[in-house]
This record gives sequence, structure tokens and C-alpha cells, in this order.
Amino acid sequence: MKKRNWIFITSCTLLLLGTACNDEFLDRQPQGQFSEGDVATADGVEGLLIGAYNMVPGGGLTGQTWHNDIHSWVFNIASDDGLKGTDAGDQPEQSFIEQYDFQSFNRHIRDKWRGLYKGVAAANNTINTLAEVEDISEARRAQIIAEARFLRGLFHFEARKMWRMPTYIDETNFVLNDLESTKVPNDREIWPLIEADFEAAAAVLPTTQSDVGRPTSWAAKAFLAKAKMYQGWPNGTADLGKLGEAKVLLDDIVNNGPFSLVPNFQDNFLVATRNNSESIFEVQYAINSASGDVANRGIGLAHPYTDPWGCCGFYQASQNLVNAYQTVDGLPLLDAFDATDVSPDTNADGTSVVTTTLDPRIDHSVGRPGILFKGFKIYQTDFVRDLNYAGPWFSQKHMAEPEAFAQGGWQNLSANNYRIMRLGMIYLWLAEAEVELGDLDRARELVNLIRARASNPEGFVSAATQGAERNDFTVLEGTPAANYEISQYNTPWTDQATARKAVRFETRLEFALEGHRLFDLQRWGISAEVLNAYIASESQHRSYMAGKSFTAGKHEYFPIPLEAIDRSAIDGVPTLTQDPAY
Repeated sequence: MKKRNWIFITSCTLLLLGTACNDEFLDRQPQGQFSEGDVATADGVEGLLIGAYNMVPGGGLTGQTWHNDIHSWVFNIASDDGLKGTDAGDQPEQSFIEQYDFQSFNRHIRDKWRGLYKGVAAANNTINTLAEVEDISEARRAQIIAEARFLRGLFHFEARKMWRMPTYIDETNFVLNDLESTKVPNDREIWPLIEADFEAAAAVLPTTQSDVGRPTSWAAKAFLAKAKMYQGWPNGTADLGKLGEAKVLLDDIVNNGPFSLVPNFQDNFLVATRNNSESIFEVQYAINSASGDVANRGIGLAHPYTDPWGCCGFYQASQNLVNAYQTVDGLPLLDAFDATDVSPDTNADGTSVVTTTLDPRIDHSVGRPGILFKGFKIYQTDFVRDLNYAGPWFSQKHMAEPEAFAQGGWQNLSANNYRIMRLGMIYLWLAEAEVELGDLDRARELVNLIRARASNPEGFVSAATQGAERNDFTVLEGTPAANYEISQYNTPWTDQATARKAVRFETRLEFALEGHRLFDLQRWGISAEVLNAYIASESQHRSYMAGKSFTAGKHEYFPIPLEAIDRSAIDGVPTLTQDPAY
């Protein structure tokens, strides 16, 4: 399994090394240039496809990793889930993002654009080169095109989440050694083109793949449904046509796909349970002793400041998010969740003072004082770099468990895959669609499936007692770490607005700190309403948020990078146009 997890990125490395170490090095093309003959073979085009996969994690740009990381944690700090964390002076570009000061010269925004369109270029280069390859079967040719179009759809999808009007570049625009060829105007809506890529991929890809990490037809259908869900709320009003189209795909995945929810919520966030029954598409990572390039290094900064990590304290959790996990009679407080704060205080023995009921997913999502943190040690505020700056809470889903930690290079690297598409998402998107299309009972049933899994006591974090040394603790197996109480919605939903609120709240609880929240608020058309309320609340805890605001019609999207606009010029006239909101 581990060998297969490494297949794409390590093979790409071997391809590049094979090119670099050729005996005829004096006759090589200049660096950065390729002749079509070099790669217009079956092996060569397979290597190009691997290079396109290599851009999915987001670390394929020289000199940076986290700016373009697939988790999008750098941008999710502009949501109500996450904070920049660390201290005030570290990575000021992120502070601007967190505080809704989006600038076209921010290098994090710039590198997100660069990384995504480098991925687009790699996919297009694969398709164009394949047209010149003769020593390949027609069946494999079709599969390579389908995989490349899936990846191209994914890169453009990520761009469309970030920018209101990004450009779309396909193989007809792309000429490898012609820098002018991809200077395509951003003068059209690209959702139909993204859909076309996923549709084409779904029609050709197999239902299963022998190599983990390659997409299946189910993955293509899931991303196609996701694209339709993102178009389902123009101006905050339901588009029943798009939601209906999404429902057809989502029903197919639920009814006919080979997927099932894993029994324990935390199995979606452990190295030991990668590529499980719930997974539809995962970004694959690996660890080896030679290099950290294939590990999930893009989120390496988002680890606690204490040992065994020691760096760097980014991506802390908000008080607002922690408060959302409070329950009454096992159900969330849909309207009043932020009226009372969950306390970070501890008793004299280091245990949490909190005795009120909580959704058990909180302690798999957020580090809380007094609670065992992913098996490493009992979390306390020494995990935080600057407690007065960003508060006492920390994100944890992306981290590897102790058994899979510190296996090479920088210790914060791991092989913990990013589950970018899993069955839980399908259930909650389908619940969203059912609410708007009128089947409230089906929506409630789908939400209850998610809540039933979360209520499995085998998945609760166990209580632990502190030993004499900071890293010494004893786990009290079978004793929950907190007063967990979660129940299902047993009363039928009769009000559409309340049902809608419940589904959206469940989405937040289930996928907190996975990089989706900012974009969920965007697609629902409620960003300004939610985030301005969040700022008013969170600024009482984080003083640097005082006086900040989210501007409706502007901050839903980021500005197109100034560098991209400048470099798009033909005869001195840019082909890219800045978002009018900026």
C-alpha cells in the first residue's frame, strides 16, 4: 500500500533525475525548455501526467509550499473557523487575509494563482504531447486524457473558488514553448468548462483504480456534483435547476457507489486509515528518508509550538468554532451557540473545567486544554506560541498520529492524506439539495446518518491523567474525555428555513478546519452576514480583529494577482482584467 501511495510523485522524481543525469548532458536542451521529442513516448507522457498529479498538493512551486497548499488553510483563516495563529509578526501576508485586507500584491494570493495554473499547464502539456505519441494503446490514450481532464477540472475548480472571474486555459490554448499562447482573457464564466472536464473524465475513467491516488469515474462525478452545488446559490437564492442536476449525481453515488461511512469519525484524519471505505478522492502523501517533497509539507507550519513539533503555531481555531460544538439535549444550538463561551480553563490537576455537553467531534477537530491531543499528550496552552495574540485553541485534523510521526526530514512532515472528497460530503450536499427541492424528511435522514456516526462511543476521545512529567500521561480507556452528548433529529422537519440552517450547521461541525468553510459561506451567499457577526464576537477575544469588516460584494473573492495581470500583456495591453470590486 505504501509503495502505491508513492507512485506518482516518486516516479516523477525518477523521471526528472533520469533526464538530468543523461550521459549526453552536453547536448541537453537549456533548463526550463523541453523538445516535444524528449517526451513524446508512452513512458514520457506517463511521466508528464505524473508531473500534473504532482501539482495537486500545491507544493510544486520553487520557494514556497504553504501559499498554494491544497488544504487552503492560508485562506480559510478568513472564515469563522480559523485564525492565523502563531504571533503577530510571523507571515504578515496572512494577517492581511485574516483581517479582510485583500491586496492584489499579496504573495500568498499570487502563489495560489501561480500554482493552480502551473497545474493547468501540466495537464494541457500531457494532452498535447499525447497527440504525438504512437507507441501507446488507444485504451490507455483515452485514460490519460480522462485523468488529465480531471486534474485540469480540479485546478480550475480551485481557481473559481478563489476568484470571481479567473481564466480558463485548455490544450488548444497551450503551446509549451510559446509564452504568449496562454494569455487568455478572463472574459467568460468558466463553470461550464469545469463541468465539461469532469463530465468527460466521468465518461471514460474506470469505477476502480489499482493505483490509489488516480481518480475513478465516481470521483469525477463527485467533483461534477460539487461544481453544480457551487452554482446552486446565485446571489444567495437557490437555483433549483442546478441543485436538481447535482441531486441526480449525488443520488447515483449514494445508491450505486461502493462507498460507506467509516465507523469512527477520526478515521478520516489518521495515517493508519487512509484510502478507506468513505474516501472518494484523496491527495496522497508519503514519507521516506531521502526527501520530504512527497509529504504533506504544505501544512507543516500548522503544528503546535511545543515538542515534539516545535513549529510553527499557525492555523489556530476560533472561539466561535469551539462554541459551535455545544449541545442541548444532544442537538446543536443553531441560533444561540455563540452566546456562551466554552472555557479554556483547567482545574488544578490540569483537567478541563468544562462540564456542559459537547458534540464529540470537537476533540477530534480542536485542541482543548485538559484533553488528550491526538494521542501525543494532554493539550495545555503551552501548545500556543502567543496565547494573548491568538488564544488557547488549535487545529488538529491534518496532523499525523504518534505512530506515523517524525519519519524523515522535518518532523512536521507526514503521510497523512488530505481527504478532499469523501462520502460525508456527498450526504450533506444531497441534504442541502433535498431541503430546497422539498424533501425535508430525506434531508433529515441524511444529516442523521452523519450524526449517528459521530455518536459512536468507540470514537470518543478518552480521558487521560497527567503524569509527573509533561509528556507522561495515562489513558483511562472507556472513560470519555468530556461530557459528550449528541443525538439525532428525531422530530420531523417542517420548516424549510430551519432545515436549511441545520444542514449548514452540520456541514460546519463535520468539516471544520478542513479548508472548506470560507468557500461554503461564499457559495451560500451568506458570507457578509455570518462573518461580520463573527468579527463582532471574536474581536472580544482577539483584539486585533476589532474594527475589521467583511464587505459584501467584494470579499467573497480575492483580487487577481497584479503580477498575473502584468504578465498577461500582449503588445503592452493586459489580457486579464481585475475584479471590478478591487
